[in-house]
Parts: sequence; C-alpha cells; structure tokens
Amino acid sequence: MHPCHHAKTHPDKPAYIMAPSGKTVTFKELDERSNQIAHAFRNAGLKPGDTIALFAENSARYFEICWAAQRSGLYFVCVSSRLTAPEVQYIIEDSGSTLLIASAGKADIAEQVKELTSLGHYWCIDGNIDGFDGLEAHQTAFSTTPIADEMAGTDMLYSSGTTGRPKGIRPPLEPNTPIDADNVLLQITRALAGAGPDNVYLSPAPLYHAAPLRWCMTFTRLGATLVVMEKFDPEAFLDCVQTYKATHTQMVPTMFVKLLKLPEDVRNSYDVSSLKFVIHAAAPCPIPVKEQMIEWWGPIIDEYYAGSEGNGMTWAKSAEWLEHKGTVGRAIFGELHICDENGDEVPVGEEGQVYFGGTAPPNYHNDPEKNASALNPKHPDWSSLGDVGKVDDDGFLYLTDRKAFMIISGGVNIYPQEAENVLITHPKVADVAVIGVPDEEFGEAVKAIVQPMPGIAPSDELASELLEFCRSELSKIKCPKSVDFDLELPRHPTGKLYKRLIRDRYWGKKESRIV
Repeated sequence: MHPCHHAKTHPDKPAYIMAPSGKTVTFKELDERSNQIAHAFRNAGLKPGDTIALFAENSARYFEICWAAQRSGLYFVCVSSRLTAPEVQYIIEDSGSTLLIASAGKADIAEQVKELTSLGHYWCIDGNIDGFDGLEAHQTAFSTTPIADEMAGTDMLYSSGTTGRPKGIRPPLEPNTPIDADNVLLQITRALAGAGPDNVYLSPAPLYHAAPLRWCMTFTRLGATLVVMEKFDPEAFLDCVQTYKATHTQMVPTMFVKLLKLPEDVRNSYDVSSLKFVIHAAAPCPIPVKEQMIEWWGPIIDEYYAGSEGNGMTWAKSAEWLEHKGTVGRAIFGELHICDENGDEVPVGEEGQVYFGGTAPPNYHNDPEKNASALNPKHPDWSSLGDVGKVDDDGFLYLTDRKAFMIISGGVNIYPQEAENVLITHPKVADVAVIGVPDEEFGEAVKAIVQPMPGIAPSDELASELLEFCRSELSKIKCPKSVDFDLELPRHPTGKLYKRLIRDRYWGKKESRIV
C-alpha cells in the first residue's frame, strides 16, 4: 500500500488535516506534490542512498517531503524542532545530509545552521529564510508524475538524547525495493489495530519523533485520514476527537495524566465515543492512570514496547493488561530474554536487562562502540535497548526502568520508576522525576523533583505530604528521602523525561540541553 494508490482511487479524500487551522491536503495533492519534490531531489543531484534533513514544526508540508524522500530511495532525517544550531549541525554532519529543508518558523536557528555547515542545498517551507530557496515555488517547475527510478527510502531518526548525545539509527536500504512494499509495522497495524481506509487517525505529537512519524505514515499507506495537531493540549485533543470523529490515536502516558487532571466536567463535556483504538508507549504507564483511562474510554487502549532501533516489539491488548496489570505485553516481534550482568538468562520473575533475539540488532550510525554495547556478551545475536524488566509465567514483560537510571544506595539497586508511578497520581503533582543524588554515607540517596499542579505552592508541608503518600504505597527503601520542587521538568513533547539534565544539577556536571 502507498498513498499513490489512494490518489488514483480516492483523489479528493483528505490525506491529512492540520488542527486547529483545518488546512487539508488530499491524496491527489500529496501524490503530486511529493512527485514534484522527488524530481527536485534528482535535479539537485540526490541519488538513492543519499540523505536529507528536515528541520520543522508540524506542518502541512511535512509529509510531502517525507513521502518525496520515501519514493526517491533517500534517507530522511527528521530533526527535533527544539534544538539549538550546534545540535542541528551535529545531526546534519553526523548523518551525512547534503540538503537541509527548514521551516520559516525556525528561521533564526536555520540561518545559524547555514553559517555552520556547507551543504549543497538549503530549502525552506512555510515562508522565507534568508539564504534559503523556497521549496513551494521551486517544486512547481517539476512534473507531478513519478520519477523514473522510484525505489523505497526510509527514515533515519536520532535518539532523543535522554541519556546522552543522540545517535542516528540507519537501517539498511535494499536496492530497487518497491515504494509500496509491505513492512512489519504495516502488518501489525492491520492485524492488531484493525486499521483501514475508513479510519480517522489523530496524531497529537511532534512528527520528528519516531512513533508519531511512523504511525502517521502507516495509516496514510492504508488510506486513512490523519488529523495532525500542531502541539498537544489535553482539552484541544478531546475537541479534535469530537470534531473529526477520530477512531485511532497514538499517545504517551504523560498525555493520559494531563487528560485525567482536567476538571471532570470538562472531560465529560466531550464525546469520545468514536475512538476505537488507542495505542501508547514511550514510557511505562502508572497502573492507576491506565485503570482510569480504561474506565473512561473502555478497553480500547493497547500498549507496546519497542524502540526506533526496530530490534523487537511487545504488545498488550487492554484485556491482557487488565489480567497482567503493569505489563507492556508479550513479544510479537523478536524473542524476549531477561539476562543478568554476565549475559545469562535469569529465572522467570527475576529482574534483568531486556534483550530481543531473532531480529536484526540496532545499527547506530558512526558508533561501533554503542552497537557492540547493545549486544548480549554471551549471545551476540541478542540485542538490548538498555531497559531493565522481568517476565511472568505467561511471558508478559514488565519494565522496571532504564538501566542508566538505576540508583545504587548503600549497595541496594533502586529503580526510580516505581516511586514516580506513585507520586504522579497525587492530585497536587503535575510531573515528577526521581533520581539518585550524592550521599556521603550511602553513595546515592533517592530524591524526588516535583512540579506542582497550577495553583499549588511548594512548601515543606507539601514535601512531607508527598513523602508520606509514597511510603503508604511502597517500601521505605524505594521512596525518596527528600523532595525538591521545580516549576517545569525538562520533558520532551513525546513524553520522555530528560532525567540526565536533572541529575547533572546535583552531580556538578555542566548542564546539557534537550536534544
């Protein structure tokens, strides 16, 4: 399946609608414009296997560029619109991009990037950028028919940098692969999400991130209409569901938390009965949060665990989760293995590092050391994303935390996700991070950094209330010893928490930026 087929059968059907503007691009327009841009790529000297970079906010032009690259056999690097010029420069140069396309909304950064780099071409969309060629005007000189040498390209995405500098994931490109060739995510979406051309898929997240980009492009392959939010807002999300009769969506747990913290009368004022399927990932979801979401929306909320690396995937339907609360599912792509520090498998129910076998290992661009570190020391055909978890007797995986976030206090391993899952349910907490901080006696002490709800003032009394609340749910050793407050935690729009930035404040390291 491919949007070019839907352009023939349903040319006037909306391929996607931008919210809140309502700007619409039909399948015919998407097909023709992506063909024009594909011709522009070839005219610029780009050949299959080359790389372009896209630096933009969510835009009606975004998918035209992605599909143009996909049908030209190119790698397309979707760069976070939150980056500084040196961070964009790093990704452009590391990926080997030879063309940068930037949106006018990022003009200040894009102009700096042009000064720092020496690419063959700089194009802009959605307005003018000094020194950039306007793509919308440029592409009109080219044909709306396909290029002669179409072949499938793919995304090359960079990790979000939550534990270090972002790394590019560059999957191999098979020469002459048809642009409408099947793939694993397409098969999963049809089989488990019941997806098809009658769906309306609501995307509330930044398109430069792996999950929103890939889910959107998959639903477009299937002929569904996308509704793309410029940015997530909980009440605006509910309004989009009601207005567009959305049937499918992909979310992250922090979005659930924000929805549940809306006043009950606001939540109940919107009709969400059109929703048939909701998928979430990116971080473990606190059990009480998911219980409330299923009670509100019904057993339509599925969960998966996977990474941009594509080395494995687990999946849990709502009914399975309700029987195995806290799970992220059973393996549907790859074989699960839980291993100790030596690489040996541990018994069922014991924690260890999560590995997938029977799949291709991650391919981190220009980083052979990271590629090697992802492999099991005794089973080099098993690879890991660096997470810690356990499986039960039925094969369901439960994530404990990222290995890099583990706190060692007095020789005891503590995974902060447990305390975070408890504290986020407190009505006075908007967001929370639990980290290890230096401690002379124990090496590390457990600390919570809390973002209070609007209107709630930080105080010693609130800190004591939160500590007592946590101790009522977890053993004392797993709970924070102290609480600090922050007006806003550094969280990526996709829901990932930049815990390393918070840790750096307490460990005397120079604070790095969100990437």
